Amino acid sequence: MSKWIEVRRKSVLPWYFAGLVWLVGALALPIYQLWALAVVAVLSVVGFAAARRFCPDVVTRKEVPFMTGKEDADQMLALIDQKRKELHALNVRIEDEPLSAAMDRMEKACLGILNEVEQHPEKAAQVRRFANYYLQDAVKILTLYAELEEKGVQGENAAGVRAEVAQNAQTIATAFENQLDSLFARDALDISTDLEVLNGMLKGQGLVD
Repeated sequence: MSKWIEVRRKSVLPWYFAGLVWLVGALALPIYQLWALAVVAVLSVVGFAAARRFCPDVVTRKEVPFMTGKEDADQMLALIDQKRKELHALNVRIEDEPLSAAMDRMEKACLGILNEVEQHPEKAAQVRRFANYYLQDAVKILTLYAELEEKGVQGENAAGVRAEVAQNAQTIATAFENQLDSLFARDALDISTDLEVLNGMLKGQGLVD
């Protein structure tokens, strides 16, 4: 998940020191004359170089949510993680137990997707539609449900919306889990192929029937 990176910047103090040399030089010397202007310029360069040598770089630490080495994958993972957090916050607000259980499944699937794509960023393309559409739509629908519940909105339309969301929550959770499972389809195929090769070799050596 989140990582800390160091951002290194050159110190600005040498520039201030060089500016101070020019200020002092302007007060002490007739810099309107060429020789004085040259002296101040040389002193400012020397002062800048000396200050640069003794003034360390400024290092700041910056937290980045993901760092896979692929910018588009990092951005997509950050989006999924943001929506996952929104989903978790909605789950806290919603009191309906079956719906809350479905949302637990959704959040768990999101975590699985985040972990798998972070470790294998080449799989990012497989979850792009999930991140850009399915997950965001699910959060949008559940946000509406939570608002209706909290406002105590009554009436046929509000009741219909709540009932429809509750009825489809398990289906949405299953779709999230299927999206996670699809990330391992290639791995399962590779393992199956490797096992077939291994069994063939073992049989060929007479080590198994």
